[in-house]
Amino acid sequence: MRSPRKTATELESLPVSAAAATTGPTPTRALRERVVGATAIALAASLVIENMVVLAGAPSYGAPIKEVLAFHAEHPGAVAIAVGMDALNVPLLLGFLTGLHGLIGRRGGGAGADWSRLAVAAGASYSAVLMTYAVLWDGVVLSARKLTEPSPAFELAWHMHAAAFALSLPALGTTLVGAALATHARRLTPRWQLLLGVAGGGLLLAAGAASLAIADGSALLFVGVPGYFAWIVWVLATGVRLVRARTVDRPADASTSDEEE
Repeated sequence: MRSPRKTATELESLPVSAAAATTGPTPTRALRERVVGATAIALAASLVIENMVVLAGAPSYGAPIKEVLAFHAEHPGAVAIAVGMDALNVPLLLGFLTGLHGLIGRRGGGAGADWSRLAVAAGASYSAVLMTYAVLWDGVVLSARKLTEPSPAFELAWHMHAAAFALSLPALGTTLVGAALATHARRLTPRWQLLLGVAGGGLLLAAGAASLAIADGSALLFVGVPGYFAWIVWVLATGVRLVRARTVDRPADASTSDEEE
């Protein structure tokens, strides 16, 4: 019968094993982090392409309605590409946010998990409004094909399209603020990203409060533009940081030199 007492060698090995289990490399979790990071980079790249290339010549919501009609009659292909990219952005966004929520949960949750839940819920709301925005844009293009002069129905569809975009801004701002607070709380992002996320999200929320004016062509839309680009920068920076991560399962209270930047 084996003695119930452990040998000195066995006792000495216990702390080492516990420490290894806590701080050792975790390849599977690191892979999850890199997958989430790659999704974020793909989302940021899609947003840049859509806004810098596809929509470069699109009229603003305050443009004369005849100019709006002419653009949509002459460039239905550009709108089709933009709407198609919006359809791609929805799974990328939701995949990124749910993956981020999983990473935060594995790091201990806490306040970070609460903010992450807010980001996921706001991201889902943003996706729903974005689809409404895309459907209305399709309607604008289809109407423009049959018109030589703007009609009241065409003008209404255009204003509703603008209103849907304006209402998407507070949902996106909430997504950005929630994600920035969640990732910083669990040491996934440095302080400058927290400040960028909160400031950018605040601008998006402020612009969204003027949705009626924006639907009527107000320049208040441009209050949210810096916030929108802050969102793209935040997503890209977070994606790069996650892809470059070596381990995921660091202790929640651990600090690194770049977290203090």
